[in-house]
Amino acid sequence: MAGSPIYDVAIIGGGASGLAAALSAGRTGQSVVLIERDVEVGLPILATGNGRCNLSNADLDPARYRHPDIARTVMGDHPEEELAQLFDSIGLLTCEIDGRLYPYSKRADTVRDALVATVAKLGVDIRCCAEVERAVHDDADGWQLELSVPAGPLPTPKKPPADFRAHLRGLRKELKRAPRTRERVSAHRVIIACGGASEGVAGLFGLPHIEEMPVLCPVACTPRPDTTALSRLDGLRVDCRLSLMHGNARCWSEEGEVLFRPYGISGIVAFDLSRRVKAGDIIELDLFPSFSEGELIELFDRRCAVAGMPETAGPAWFCGMLAPALAAHVDAVSEHAGGRGVRAYAHACKHLAFTAAGTTEHASAQVRRGGIPFDAVDLPDLSVKPSCAPALSVSGEALDMDADCGGFNLAWAWLSGLRAGAVRP
Repeated sequence: MAGSPIYDVAIIGGGASGLAAALSAGRTGQSVVLIERDVEVGLPILATGNGRCNLSNADLDPARYRHPDIARTVMGDHPEEELAQLFDSIGLLTCEIDGRLYPYSKRADTVRDALVATVAKLGVDIRCCAEVERAVHDDADGWQLELSVPAGPLPTPKKPPADFRAHLRGLRKELKRAPRTRERVSAHRVIIACGGASEGVAGLFGLPHIEEMPVLCPVACTPRPDTTALSRLDGLRVDCRLSLMHGNARCWSEEGEVLFRPYGISGIVAFDLSRRVKAGDIIELDLFPSFSEGELIELFDRRCAVAGMPETAGPAWFCGMLAPALAAHVDAVSEHAGGRGVRAYAHACKHLAFTAAGTTEHASAQVRRGGIPFDAVDLPDLSVKPSCAPALSVSGEALDMDADCGGFNLAWAWLSGLRAGAVRP
């Protein structure tokens, strides 16, 4: 087995939180090794915000997080200012769009490149294609990490790749078939920043773990009543208010764009709903959120002078107002409830109901709920409690924290990484 360099900190995971932890630890003068199982560090960043990287949010309200009190304690009183300083310190120019923070370039690779360049300047040792297979701690030597690594360098193309994704696919294929050997790394302290698939790493260190489940993904549902096949609405986008109902009470709602799919609904507000919905829940779409139901009835009454009476016009009455497929669905719902008419149409448009079957399309989920529980760590620095394991911290999605879309999850990754990295051995 190869030799055993000794570092102040070994960080497992080279995503957003791991890079933030490496930067934080490096800036306090600690020697750092960043261990990443993939072929390069920072690759998860490239997939965020549809390739634009929604860095953060202008209002990091703790209520948008799974554990608001914990989020408030860890992120501090002025997280927006702290992140602005972080991005400025790595030379990253940012801009705000509808309250969401993006790199000015609108390119996620700008963020990754700035972070990687900064940690490299700090002397962080980056070990890619390395997987931790064993972890042992003793008081004299700290943590001994046994890594599985390729026996030699992976083949690389002679010319720079024109297609970065194809380049990654090629490297990953080479990594899968490469012969492996083992190396040992020693560190006084370890930070677990391995993202949302943390069960295996948690087990190596003897930490408790909450079963993970995908969130921020589409919601499977059926119309209520089941009068229309959702396939007829497939691909239709509508701006609406999406609500989660418990009985007749609205327990959550959010306005935005919903995308109909054959299995249910997608889009940002549907993703946010996925964090809260359970099978059997009732979902309502309000197609006219800027109008009360009474105001909508008045609008529809006036419309009769142009469009005729709903009772005789049917779905065509909505011409110029709703997409034909959606108009047909509203008409079918109204007729099932007792007949066409101004009041029936207005009620259906304000309370278009669906029955949730749960979440779906899990392979494309943006975040995984679950992970290492917070009762195993101290706040706000996220050090693991000595009764669980010594000289160990956890950050990012490896912890049981998730949040709504809009930059909240990346903000947690950055800030929790900064907290964990700042702890001295």
